[in-house]
Amino acid sequence: MPTQSTFESPSDATKIVTYSWGEDLQRPRGVVQVAHGLAEHGARYDRLAQALAGAGYRVYANDHRGHGKSAASAADLGHFGKPGFPGVAADMAAFGAAIAQDYPGLPLFLIAHSMGSFAAQEMLLDHSGQYAGVVLAGTTALDVLGTNLAQSEGPVGLEAFNAGFEQRTGYEWLSRDEAEVDKYVADAFCGFDLPDETVPALFEGAARLADPAALANISRELPLLLVSGQADPISGDGQLVHLLAQRYREAGVADVTVTVYPGARHEIFNETNRDEITGHVVAWLDEHS
Repeated sequence: MPTQSTFESPSDATKIVTYSWGEDLQRPRGVVQVAHGLAEHGARYDRLAQALAGAGYRVYANDHRGHGKSAASAADLGHFGKPGFPGVAADMAAFGAAIAQDYPGLPLFLIAHSMGSFAAQEMLLDHSGQYAGVVLAGTTALDVLGTNLAQSEGPVGLEAFNAGFEQRTGYEWLSRDEAEVDKYVADAFCGFDLPDETVPALFEGAARLADPAALANISRELPLLLVSGQADPISGDGQLVHLLAQRYREAGVADVTVTVYPGARHEIFNETNRDEITGHVVAWLDEHS
């Protein structure tokens, strides 16, 4: 089980709950910060964190504002509070800075999934220098995804992404592994009803994420790994992941790698081929640590 702690958000003093793994490592080769997605929480990354710790990395994660144990009550789930979605990015930067301060001389990496990757995209425009490498998982070109959703008919919540998949639970878009989907459905901190303003808030800053002038602020020496499932509906059959990577390359980022896994769905670290994917990410971290 991970060690639990808290830190105070610089945006509004919200208590952000954190988790850590690998305290027994005498000589860690690096530190990894994990950022979870929408309508889930940091403790779900226990299996990934244990694999990373087994490979020699100290690992930290948190429950984003309005998520998991960082939400003051069930009624607060999905609410970002007054700082809005930019508050998630600000918390991410602050948490990363605090971790780095505790491990001077060790490389700090970020693995950010889905909504976490959207916040990471925003955060990197201003704070890329604090990371030795960043993995964006289950990610996309947010502006194009937003346009596509606006033009589609029907719901725009998480349920919209299950169109085209089997309808056993409504969350089949997450993974081909039924046991993992069932764990998600059974988790009170997952798949909760989102406030009307939450999903639109994710797209409010999307134009800046595609702005070449803003992207030019990212360190050209920052290695980036983009990993996605080809059947992930937010990936656009992988095309939106490649588009995002191309934008980073055009901004001058020299080391940008994309891997799109055939058949895999949104939660690649909970997919049927998760061991392969985790091994790939660990190998990439080892190469850059």
